[in-house]
Amino acid sequence: MTGRVICAGLGPGDPDLMSVRTDRLVRGARHVAYFRKKGRAGQARTIVEGMLAPGAVEHAMEYPVTTEIAVEDPEYNRLLAAFYDDWADRLCALAGGGAEVVVLCEGDPFFYGSFMHLHERLKGRCPVEIVPGITGMSGCWTATGRPITWGDDVLTVLMATMDEDALARALARTDAAVVMKIGRNLPKLRRALEMAGRLEDAWLVERGTMPGQTVQRLADFTGPAPYFSIAILHGEGRRP
Repeated sequence: MTGRVICAGLGPGDPDLMSVRTDRLVRGARHVAYFRKKGRAGQARTIVEGMLAPGAVEHAMEYPVTTEIAVEDPEYNRLLAAFYDDWADRLCALAGGGAEVVVLCEGDPFFYGSFMHLHERLKGRCPVEIVPGITGMSGCWTATGRPITWGDDVLTVLMATMDEDALARALARTDAAVVMKIGRNLPKLRRALEMAGRLEDAWLVERGTMPGQTVQRLADFTGPAPYFSIAILHGEGRRP
């Protein structure tokens, strides 16, 4: 028998914002896999708390490293590559034995999702299906209560891990922007926004659509930014 691996996009965090298909898959799954940091429950697993069927077998895919080693260190890539290789083999073995494995992914699996690394390794080895989900950034800009783009506005998605000068240039030339992967890069993002002359326009959304959600101007934010935070710059373009 040949089973399959299904990566189900969970949406931005609120379980009510899952697709009907993802909800059905999660509740009926016999094998559920999800990424998490060692010692943590994992955000994806937290979102589906209370939804799993009795007797469902859980497969916690624990990252060997997150922020302990700089991403530029060759050891970082070596450890993560071995991790993805190992889990691709495990998932293939389950599917080859006839199991249907539902892999949980926050947001949309093909939008900066960790599953993309498994997908590249699973192609041609076993049947794989992707169930799209609402992105986290969509949940965050909706939380601000304002449209992200108008008319012909250009929206740019940026990472706060970028070089500071490159980040500032990109922020200066776009109409609307979403900045992800903030965390400890918040001071750099603030400086880049100042260089671009756009600090006063920026909003910081923490835990968008999830319990504890906060929405505030980035210029007024004083605390450390958690991993689940996104900066928003709204477009102000052509309107009817």
